[in-house]
Amino acid sequence: MLSVERYEKILEQLELNKIVKVSELSTELGVTEKTIRIDLEALEQKGLVKRIHGGAVLQEEDTRIFPISERQANNNESKAQIALEAVKLIQPLETVLMDGGSTTLQVAKLLGDFPVTVITNDLKIAFELIEKDQVQLMVLGGSKIGASSSLYGVQASELLRKIRVNHLFFGATGVSIEHGLTVFNSFHVEWKKQIIQCADRVTLLAESTKFEKVGLIQFATLADVDEIITDSGLDNKIQKALEKQSIPVTLSK
Repeated sequence: MLSVERYEKILEQLELNKIVKVSELSTELGVTEKTIRIDLEALEQKGLVKRIHGGAVLQEEDTRIFPISERQANNNESKAQIALEAVKLIQPLETVLMDGGSTTLQVAKLLGDFPVTVITNDLKIAFELIEKDQVQLMVLGGSKIGASSSLYGVQASELLRKIRVNHLFFGATGVSIEHGLTVFNSFHVEWKKQIIQCADRVTLLAESTKFEKVGLIQFATLADVDEIITDSGLDNKIQKALEKQSIPVTLSK
């Protein structure tokens, strides 16, 4: 098993149990306790876990970007405000690709007043749009993995290679000046790389709490993004650093 695969398993256990033990992980993953300790040290350096005697726990609440279920449930007002700015960028008759996520779901809720084509792999977004007459909906096929409402698989990947869209709206687990855009799960990586490649305009939607946080795996650099929409909580130094790289930043009200 590759180290990144072990990292994913360790984080899955943390999301379920809030604490992991070196001895139990060693048995479950079929590696030595020394290897597990090295893994936990690497995850701690990334700011994902906090090591304790004999194991690890989640990072402190004010600094962590994990677990996923907590992140998606929080900052709903910020996500709604970000969505208000995002929908202003969508022009009638455009073809828009919407990555799965709680912020893009907020964008979907605002659509319906003008004709637009929306392509998505997210079941919640599809359910939100399915009865809106002005929205031409295309859902990319695949399999649901874990608790996510998004679909991933060969069918979606093959279709993405054939299509071109006007605009992509997507998210990331962590956004870092140094480390770029990151996620936790390896199955997200190729998907996000593909959706970036098939769009004429790429817009990142991310709450300010995600900035200068780093997930497990990088899938893109900031240079791959045309613009960022976030909330007014973004640190001024981060905003200036982004603008220095010629990345326009819009702060929601």
